[in-house]
Amino acid sequence: MSIFTTSSTASARRTDHRPPLLGWLGVVWVAIGIFAIVTAEILPIGLLTSIGSTFGVSDGTAGLTMTMPGVLAALSAPTVAVAVGRLDRRLLLCGLMLLLAVANLLAATATSYPVMVTSRALVGIVIGGFWSISAGLAVRLVRPEQVGVATAVIFSAVPVGSVFGLPAGTFIAQYGGWRTAFVVLGALSVIVLVALMAVLPPLPAELPVRFTALLDLVSGRTGRTAVILTVLVVTAHFGTYTYLTPFLQQVTGVGSVTPFLLIYGLGGVVGNFVAGASVRRRLRATLITGAAALASATALLPEFGATTIGAMMLLALWGVAYGAVPICSQSWFTAAGATEAASVLFTSSFQATIAFGAILGGVVVDATSPSVLMILGSGAALLAALIAAGSTNPRQEISGTR
Repeated sequence: MSIFTTSSTASARRTDHRPPLLGWLGVVWVAIGIFAIVTAEILPIGLLTSIGSTFGVSDGTAGLTMTMPGVLAALSAPTVAVAVGRLDRRLLLCGLMLLLAVANLLAATATSYPVMVTSRALVGIVIGGFWSISAGLAVRLVRPEQVGVATAVIFSAVPVGSVFGLPAGTFIAQYGGWRTAFVVLGALSVIVLVALMAVLPPLPAELPVRFTALLDLVSGRTGRTAVILTVLVVTAHFGTYTYLTPFLQQVTGVGSVTPFLLIYGLGGVVGNFVAGASVRRRLRATLITGAAALASATALLPEFGATTIGAMMLLALWGVAYGAVPICSQSWFTAAGATEAASVLFTSSFQATIAFGAILGGVVVDATSPSVLMILGSGAALLAALIAAGSTNPRQEISGTR
């Protein structure tokens, strides 16, 4: 199931009259583009220590490579959605993929840490812009009865980025250096750019997103609750997960973190599809379960993560738990109404919290230790579970007001 929903308005009907195969090729290459974006965003997690050593900065300071994309994505999601107005979405997608290629190659050739952080800021612009317009693309590329499957294909790239993108990047870095990982990612971005130019039809703008729609959504109780829960759970996750590599090296005592990241990623795919099957009927219960499981995994890691098997088991649980979070968060936003505005606000709040979590985690890990950071992250996830348990079911609340 997708972590996004598509608009059902008449203006969102498919306008591409080319052979259906070309529409599906467009879906596949948009998905590969999201895979490249997700991998670019989280790649520093597996390379944090190496990047810090290259530029002579601490693990906490190196965490800025995760912070900058989140900050810029949070700002660019609503800004791009509103500012691009009637610009053809095909041209916008291609332009953003070109910017992603530039950002990755800039990171690969960075001669100083400020240049590295600048490259990450460009990644953030791509994230916010690409995601803010991707939610409704499937409905314009395939037949109406195929929209659900096509949307799921597009955004299945999110967990797949964790399963294959991050471990593959760390594997390449292990044998070719961390800069090589960014070179490969830059090359993939160029390939996606060429493919999108070839297979996507013209995609003229439809109904533009207005800032007033975003304000209306967040002013309601359901929208506010969605923001609070997203902030807490994503802070808990990225405040700790960003510094997983230092934890595994210092506490578990491993040399290569790639197998651990792979296990986490596989858990994320499982969690994504399990949550996808339950979120429509049990949204609140699914979020509570995911947040509580995340809290349990991070709380137990300092004690049981000192062994390889213990760390792997808890990371698998962590992956399953967090795999449910994006689906639940987006669904809670969508329950407040205004689907297109909900997608933008979801992206903005999610990415802003990634940045906040990475900054906060960096401060804690520099002042204390990765183990203390895990325990504090557990507390934030537990608080989210308690707030969700005490809130009104968002679907019931909305249906009761109509």
